[in-house]
Amino acid sequence: MTHPPRKFVDRQDAGRQLADVLTKYNHPDPLILALPRGGVPVAFEIARALRAPLELLLVRKIGAPRYPEFGIGAVVDGSDPQFVYNEEAMRAVDPPAGYVEAESQRQLAEIERRREIYRGGRPPTPTEGRTVIIVDDGIATGGTVKAALKALRKTGAGRIILAVPVAPSGVLKELEAEADQVICLQIPDPFLAVGLHYIDFDQTSDEEVIRLLGEAEAWI
Repeated sequence: MTHPPRKFVDRQDAGRQLADVLTKYNHPDPLILALPRGGVPVAFEIARALRAPLELLLVRKIGAPRYPEFGIGAVVDGSDPQFVYNEEAMRAVDPPAGYVEAESQRQLAEIERRREIYRGGRPPTPTEGRTVIIVDDGIATGGTVKAALKALRKTGAGRIILAVPVAPSGVLKELEAEADQVICLQIPDPFLAVGLHYIDFDQTSDEEVIRLLGEAEAWI
């Protein structure tokens, strides 16, 4: 008789469990990048355990004309912001001239607005040559994470690690091709939703994100 995996108490519990795994490896000069907002409490525990800087990785989808939920690319924050485009989707949609450039700049402006809220406009930490650990509270479809991984590869990060508490197996297989290492604590089958694997999955507030980023500066 099989039993379902034990649920994480909350995001902090998930972060501590991931930290237990990550501390077993040698990570030279690590930088923890959290996908806001839910990934921040998870990443905070990892950053604390590794005594590593905690930073945000802001990603904005570039939606198709008239169908904004259908992503044809993404803008990924960083010291050198990256634009990642899905060539297959672009061919299928065939957006009008100037649309992609205009929408890319609009989403970049939104990223800058959010960085102002969360970090007071402080510039992103460079990733070149560093071990970068991307953290979220779970993965469902993997679209945002895939864009982030592709973008980080373009910035010259030394080693890219994806660390998440829970994700579906099919998505993880796709993401393994984009990262140097993938750490996932639970791979349920069937996979239904990230929140089902937490006892407490309340929404993370902007205030909590700002507070945790501030506390993390104590060990840098």
